[in-house]
Amino acid sequence: MTDYAFQTHWTFKAPLEQVWPLIHDVDAWPSWWRGVEKVEVLEPGDAQGIGSLRRFTWKGTLPYRLRFNLRATRIDAPSLIEGDACGELEGVGRWLLRQDGAWTTVRYDWNVRTTKAWMNWFAFLLKGPFRRNHDRVMGWGAEGLAKRLGCEWECEG
Repeated sequence: MTDYAFQTHWTFKAPLEQVWPLIHDVDAWPSWWRGVEKVEVLEPGDAQGIGSLRRFTWKGTLPYRLRFNLRATRIDAPSLIEGDACGELEGVGRWLLRQDGAWTTVRYDWNVRTTKAWMNWFAFLLKGPFRRNHDRVMGWGAEGLAKRLGCEWECEG
């Protein structure tokens, strides 16, 4: 298995109370986030969504789809969502949101390892393209969310 640590920063000129529900509602991501092809609820979890299990299908700029399950392990509205991934990727994803004046800052940490044999065999060649693909998909997310909010935005990583 090959380990990857990605960190993405988004900023939106919008209040946290408008940004949080759009990130928290992962079932609606395909409606505004290019690259998220499908989100399937496998287990609903509790009233907050903790324990919920979803299967995600992603498609970036590279010629393959990525599928993995994500279980929500922690949700502290309106500032934190954390989940454990398993499947074609294994690891932890963490969304951190905070209000900074007129802007909401969003940081996403994605610490995963690949489980597909071909990804691991060719990791020495593909780490750069995988990072660029990840960054592109995250950029699409920032752009889609900003359009949904109707606000200015910035994205790093």
